[in-house]
Amino acid sequence: MAKLKPSSGSPNPLGSHYDGEGVNFALFSAHAEKVELCLFDKTGVTETARYEITQSDNNIWHIYIPGLQPEQVYGYRVYGPYKPEEGHRFNPNKLLIDPYGKKLVGKLIWHKALFGYDVDSPERDLSFSTLDSAPYVPKSVVVADDYDWEDDAHPQTLIEESVIYETHLRGYTKLHPKIEDKKRGTFAGFHANSVLRYLKWLGISAVEFLPVHAFFGNRHKKGFIKDNYWGYESFSYFAPEQGFLYSNELSEIKDMVKAMHKQGLEVILDVVYNHTGEGNQLGPTICYRGIDNAGYYCLNKDNKRYYYDSTGCGASFNLENPYVLKLVMDSLRYWYQEMHVDGFRFDLATTLCRVKTEFKQECGFLYAVKQDPVLSKAKLIAEPWDIGYGGYQVGGFMSGWLEWNDKFRDVVRRFWKGDESQVPGLASRIAGSSDAFNHSGRNITSSVNFITAHDGFTLRDLVSYNQKHNLANNENNRDGTDSNWSWNSGMEGESDNAVVHENRLLRMKAMLSTLMLSFGTPMMVAGDELGHTNMGNNNPYCQDNAITWLNWEGISRTEINLAAFVRRLIRLRKQLRIFNRKSFFVGKPVGKNKIKDISWYNELGHEMTTAEWQDGKRKSLAYSVYNEKKYIFCILNANYKETEWALPDVGKGYEWKLLFDSSDKFKMSKKLNDEKKITVPAWSVILFEICK
Repeated sequence: MAKLKPSSGSPNPLGSHYDGEGVNFALFSAHAEKVELCLFDKTGVTETARYEITQSDNNIWHIYIPGLQPEQVYGYRVYGPYKPEEGHRFNPNKLLIDPYGKKLVGKLIWHKALFGYDVDSPERDLSFSTLDSAPYVPKSVVVADDYDWEDDAHPQTLIEESVIYETHLRGYTKLHPKIEDKKRGTFAGFHANSVLRYLKWLGISAVEFLPVHAFFGNRHKKGFIKDNYWGYESFSYFAPEQGFLYSNELSEIKDMVKAMHKQGLEVILDVVYNHTGEGNQLGPTICYRGIDNAGYYCLNKDNKRYYYDSTGCGASFNLENPYVLKLVMDSLRYWYQEMHVDGFRFDLATTLCRVKTEFKQECGFLYAVKQDPVLSKAKLIAEPWDIGYGGYQVGGFMSGWLEWNDKFRDVVRRFWKGDESQVPGLASRIAGSSDAFNHSGRNITSSVNFITAHDGFTLRDLVSYNQKHNLANNENNRDGTDSNWSWNSGMEGESDNAVVHENRLLRMKAMLSTLMLSFGTPMMVAGDELGHTNMGNNNPYCQDNAITWLNWEGISRTEINLAAFVRRLIRLRKQLRIFNRKSFFVGKPVGKNKIKDISWYNELGHEMTTAEWQDGKRKSLAYSVYNEKKYIFCILNANYKETEWALPDVGKGYEWKLLFDSSDKFKMSKKLNDEKKITVPAWSVILFEICK
């Protein structure tokens, strides 16, 4: 390439921007002394030109190169002090990707040249590496947005109408028989008609994808035999993971989003802004560390060689730095506006809200999101915890935010496991967890109710294993939680025993029923409706194989019936138009009929007394909900045997209509309006409508 004559360009926008005549490049670094722009051929193998960037305004280094076109491949070399003890780790021998780069080319090859220090030196990260990393790292690519979105629009499904379906893009389609081999495990594969028709049939409203930003996946890192399949090691917040693109074209993502929107399905991305794949002081130098280590990361205030880490992943991202906060906000806006995704689930969100290492609701990140006119339209979901001091913050976020509610998860698991003293907690979770969320103008939808997630047992494993079985992870079964609140129904692992099998199926149906017949925003994991098993592995973060991939061709008749059961549940939840409630319950009469908005009953047909709430042996509960249009009554029986239940006296002129029985074992001997007692099957959920 003939060397083109550059000009100073503009500090905005950050990243690379094609204007029809050339490309403007802009990069933040507050402590750099010199920056070079390196251009490569389309393969990213051969460097074709190098330009020194001499212009820096307010910590933004910028240059304009006329004549460059979209698909130009590039990277940066950043000069400055290599003084880890002062927090600086500049090394111009390391080629760095653009933090704002929207596309990558080339694969990351694990090599000691990736590190800013000499990995063979006894001084470790205090040493300095002179090896050139360019042959081993992906490079950024200039892109131009010329995609035709046609009439695509965000579905904007109301939160109170939402049912979220968490899945892994690759694992969901890798074994799908109706997808072309080359497209399995990719964005292009996910928007196959067979996939979208199934999701529409099931009735979910939104698909929440595990991370799709470009991530390390360990790539055979020394000491790691397995790759990180989940993707919680992002090293770019704009560029997608190349392994999810079968042709490396961004249009694949847009095609998928557009196709999902046509089916009324929303797209939610799991995003990891709390840390990066560069890890701690012994990690590689791929991007942020080499651009401005002291700016992008939270350093240990007592020794800047090390990092403050509330994530357990090496180093917390420094959102107190306005340039880093801007990066996160720009990334969110990019994916919402230009890629048309509908919302975000924030991994370890507490870390994003730390001010001088302490969680603060009055933090720059939450304020920035709250005032943003674009992101105010997006669905925002927090994982409200990290491992730092004061990291557990369920209920601690602002109005407008949804939060994963692990309190719901644990009590539902324990109740249907048969544990004692679970009824009071279960009642609180069914009613929307007002103890956590009824403040600051928040509503009942703030609670994202879930029983299983990517992290932990699948629903089938929850009823099939007493202990985790993670030996395949090569960590001697030390990884993964031991607090599973699971019960194997009498036999560990897979079983042909008819009694064990029936118990497992009954409890799976009961837990799914509890999820869909509770107040809040329900989330389920893809595959639970099909009885998917991870073979007892409750931490399959590194299992990019048949352990985690959905086995579409191996689905049994029982599992097909379970999916139909879930479909019926979701449809019932939506049709009743009572579970779309937004306001919290007050437990007082409403409307002209003077019926309480929510009431709790014992098996004698009476409202629960204080003594009965305190009875730890109790393993059943009933509730009624009234909203002036609908009046429902639900019984949850976690006893190992059927239970006689007296129906409450709701007044004259009412009839009882059976809407749902999770066990399919409930029998009515005569009209319910004439009955005093019914027999509720073991391990079952029964729902009635009380109507005139």
